[in-house]
Order: sequence, then C-alpha cells, then structure tokens
Amino acid sequence: MKKTPRILISINETTQKGVDWLCQTFPDAEVRVGPFIYDVDDKMPADLMRGVDVYFCELPPRNFEDFDQLKWMQLTSAGYGQVYGLPIIERGIRVTNGTGNFDVVIAEWNILMMLTWQRNMPGMLANQKNCLYQRREDFQLQFRGSTIGFFGYGGIGRETARIAKAMGVTVWGMAPNGKARPRPDIYCIRGVGDPKGVLPDRMFSPDQFEEFMPHLDYLVIAAALTETSKDIIGAKELNLLKPSAVVINSARAAIIQEQPLIQCLREGRIRGASIDALYNEPLPPESPWWSMDNTIITSHIAGDDLTTRFTEGIFGLFGENLKRYIAGKTLLNELTTEQLQGN
Repeated sequence: MKKTPRILISINETTQKGVDWLCQTFPDAEVRVGPFIYDVDDKMPADLMRGVDVYFCELPPRNFEDFDQLKWMQLTSAGYGQVYGLPIIERGIRVTNGTGNFDVVIAEWNILMMLTWQRNMPGMLANQKNCLYQRREDFQLQFRGSTIGFFGYGGIGRETARIAKAMGVTVWGMAPNGKARPRPDIYCIRGVGDPKGVLPDRMFSPDQFEEFMPHLDYLVIAAALTETSKDIIGAKELNLLKPSAVVINSARAAIIQEQPLIQCLREGRIRGASIDALYNEPLPPESPWWSMDNTIITSHIAGDDLTTRFTEGIFGLFGENLKRYIAGKTLLNELTTEQLQGN
C-alpha cells in the first residue's frame, strides 16, 4: 500500500485543528484542503483532484471524473446514496462511511422523542401555554414495559436499543436477513451499542411485517435509504400498527411513503410521529407537516454535524481508517458492492 497517500479533504466541519492533527499524525501524507461541496452540482477545482488517492468528504463533486487515481473515499455521513451512479465499482474505488460517529447523539434523539410521547409532553406544554393546571393519567405513563420495533438494526438502532433495554423495554428488530449479527469491522465507540448483536428479544425479516407491527408501541426507523428500503412502508404496513403506536424516524423520511403516513396521522389511526430528516428540505411553509398536531418535526438536527464533537469524532474515524489503509488492513465501515449498487 502506498506509504505517502495524497489526501483531499472537503468537509464543512473542517477545522485547522483537525487538519493539523492529521498532518502531525501522518507526516508523510500530502494533505490538500478543498472547498466544501454543498450540492451535487458543485464542482471541485480539477487541479486539487489530480493525483489524489484518498477523498475525505460528505458529497462527491459534479466533476468526479477529474479524479485520475482515486483509490478510497471516506464519507462523513452514515448514508451513502450520494455515491449512487458514480463509476465507483468500475474503477475499483473503495468507499467507507461515517457509521458509528452518529450513534450516540441520534440514539439520544430517539429516546427523547419516545419519552416525549410516553409522558405526553406536547399536552403538558399546551397546558402551560394556556395556564391550565391539570393532573392526568396520560402525563404519568411509564416507559418501562413498552415494546420498540427497529426497522433496521445498524449502529443507531443498536445504541438506542442499549439505552432502551436498560430502561426495561422490550426490543424487537427487523433486518434484511432476520438476524442481529456481530459487526467486527464496523466503527463503534467503546461501551456503545450492541456490536455482538445480542440485545434484541426477537428479530424479524422484511417479509414478517404482519407479525412485527401489531405489537409495537414505538416503530423506530433506523435503516439506510436504499433502492430496496425506499417506500417500503406504506398504508398496508402502517395499518398494522395499533392506534396507540408512534412512529419515530431519525433516518430518512422516504423509507415511509409520505401520503399514507399523512393520512394515517390525520385519521388518528396511530397516535403520532416524530420525523427529523424530512420529505423536502428545507420544508416549505405550505407543507402539511407544519400544522399536524400529532406530529413532531425537527429540522434534520438529530445528529451533531455542526458541533466540535462531530469534527473530532469523524477525524478520529478517518485517522483509524487511514492507518489501516496505509498498512493494507481491513477498513472500518467499508461498503459492499451490493450497498454501492443501492441494494
């Protein structure tokens, strides 16, 4: 493996501290810092791309073809839909993602939303706004004993499950193979998540929605958006949920079909939903999501990509992978050919 890789960094969270750390830790590497690619139509100066072996980024530039010897891309995001359609497989380019760096903070958002619904915090806040002092049973419901079903059991799902199990909650999971497998080559902070895949009380495959959905108090969407997972949950699946169930989606909204979910919520066929990564961003003023009383929406802030913690974490992951790359070892979070094809 090349001992002096040329690295191009293009992430919005780049700080001089992070670049300095990289240069000090890998003094033989040539580190270039390019502009942040905000949109898929943005271009990167071609002179920065020539001769680059490693690209550390959130988004690829429109002129991706100007990389003349790229070997490896490290993405800052856990999602990887931004590489679909690029000549990755044809050119033998390896791709790793940011899985693991978001696990704790997004799991905390998931727990926050479930507790908000469990104790009916929206109702309490409405009472406060209306100067209404009221003691009600739905303000006192215990979370312990609830059943959470995870659609997708990756890093975020596993960390949410770890916290939930400590709170006395039953954990069910749904994964493509119907199993919660160990993940030895996936980045995981020590003490976080379920790297051995032992926490779920029961696992299901995607052909078992009829067994999975009716028993859930909370359906937590924790899967990557792929061609397979897009729109996989529609009216048929949502109608299997009980009326008291709540949908928690910190993944990508499009895993659930929008109109069936809106209709389900408007008709009161489920209790509510919390959604972070919305169907349209930024959400336009005319969107029905703004005015739905049984919905909590947040503006794609479940993660912490605007914080110093995120920067330190993603540079730490990249640094570990760069060591492995130079040594010719297995990379953490490397995407398979099937994943790169959107399956």
